[in-house]
Amino acid sequence: MENLTRQYSNEELRARFNPEGSLLWKHQQRMVELLLAFDAICKRHHIRYWLIGGTLIGAARHQGFIPWDDDMDVQMLREDYLKMIEILPRELDETMALQCRQTDENYFFQYAKLRDRRSVLDENNGYDRIFKERGIYIDIFPIDKHPKWLQRLSMQTIGHTYKILKRKDLQDEVIIGKVMRWVHLNERLIYPVMRGIAKLTGGAYLDAFGVPFVVERHLEDIFPLTTLEFEGHQMPVPGNYDKVLTDQYGDYMQLPDLDKVNLHVGKLEFKS
Repeated sequence: MENLTRQYSNEELRARFNPEGSLLWKHQQRMVELLLAFDAICKRHHIRYWLIGGTLIGAARHQGFIPWDDDMDVQMLREDYLKMIEILPRELDETMALQCRQTDENYFFQYAKLRDRRSVLDENNGYDRIFKERGIYIDIFPIDKHPKWLQRLSMQTIGHTYKILKRKDLQDEVIIGKVMRWVHLNERLIYPVMRGIAKLTGGAYLDAFGVPFVVERHLEDIFPLTTLEFEGHQMPVPGNYDKVLTDQYGDYMQLPDLDKVNLHVGKLEFKS
């Protein structure tokens, strides 16, 4: 618990968790490549997005990644998300791919991933084993307006999908069939009904149905966007990022217990 009573420099933290040349460092550098490509296309087409979650904490606290962080999250309004999933596949080079329900028939998440095609990432949860693209990625989350109770209900629908994926007594082909039948039921019946209810009742800006978070977003805290340094680049963040982070995490500038830091990644291979 020493780190709770002393301050560490970014250099000390990086020397401990992601020294230059380490596997995590290479992973992070590839995510930066993805982010810069994504950022360039979004700017060219006036698509608004911003850093969120641990990525935003990293920008505010470390001017880059949290040194032990092995993922990256961005967020956008639904209207920008729909524009993004139409444009990105046309403009990405062959080393990257947009993964979403429209581009990968076995992909079941209700948000997109921008994937690196020069790597293979085997995450500990094993959910991605049925996906077409399995490289390093950044998560791209849309937000919609609906009540919190409806968001919590939608989380139960995707929870059933996770239970199927965890079954060890079934082959992947059978699991894919079961998962996709449930996903199609959600998309064709359950989520449309929920959207209809949301139009009548209103609500807060939250993650899309099926995304396992209930974090309220306030547009007045997000817009107008500003920028923070992230790994040597100025990246878009909520205008009042301090309030956004404080509301969600409390004292986000305080380091956690470094001895309890966990990574998400299982195995990672670079093809080039």
